[in-house]
Amino acid sequence: MNYGMRCHDICPKSEIDTVFEAVRNLEVNQIQLALAKSIDGFDFSYGHYSPGFGRMIRQKLDEKQIHVAVLGCYINPTNPDEKERQKAVSSFIEHLKYAKMIGADMVGTETGRYDSQFQVVPYTYTEGCYQLLLKSMREIVSAAEKLGVIVGIEAVHDHTLYCPEMMRRFLEDMDSPNVEAILDPVNLISAENYQNQDEVIEKAFRLYGDKISVIHMKDFTIKEGQPQFAHIGEGMFHYETLLRNLKREKPYITMLLEESNPERYHSDVKHLQKIYERV
Repeated sequence: MNYGMRCHDICPKSEIDTVFEAVRNLEVNQIQLALAKSIDGFDFSYGHYSPGFGRMIRQKLDEKQIHVAVLGCYINPTNPDEKERQKAVSSFIEHLKYAKMIGADMVGTETGRYDSQFQVVPYTYTEGCYQLLLKSMREIVSAAEKLGVIVGIEAVHDHTLYCPEMMRRFLEDMDSPNVEAILDPVNLISAENYQNQDEVIEKAFRLYGDKISVIHMKDFTIKEGQPQFAHIGEGMFHYETLLRNLKREKPYITMLLEESNPERYHSDVKHLQKIYERV
């Protein structure tokens, strides 16, 4: 596998050269880059992109031999506030232009909740919310197809695409070669299904394994009946099930570590690689 990390887990938001130097010093060459979370001194909101700006970022990445596996633009495409939803869609489309210029594999997002404050609300799980997601994503994917850029979609148990079945339905409805899946298996685990996590993982590969292009990796524990994030190897996640499927179906896939840090990144990778070699 190709291991990497979220850029904002490597160092605090800083000047661009400082950030990329920190990535290089950690010997990480695959990152998820959320521009506004990581790079200080520039305005990455809608309307500030230009090809020259994108080339500048690409040049600095190339100098440090860093590849952007995922350009993060985590929006709420089901925001009930129509003005804010449109702003989010416009921002994502602009990030597609950044991705094209800097050579990112894809622009990634989760699929949101039907709440302007991003709270968990029942309407998120309804057909109406799903149709709003399709409305947003059809505009985004139309732009992606014209630009030749991939849109990466990540399912989460309390978002609009909350299970493998909904992700499969979405991929069929979009019916586009420019839409692929980011699989974060821990994000599919809930208080209701954590004891059946192997089934959840297997179902994801069975229903849309052909579309999985990037893996997010962390761990989880259960506290007061609810899943809580944990460092890799310090929780309850069944790595063997995931890595067995990856070894069989997805050679050299990029795995981006979450809930890691510079002090433990290399030991986390070593832990995962040992399991990968064993399964």
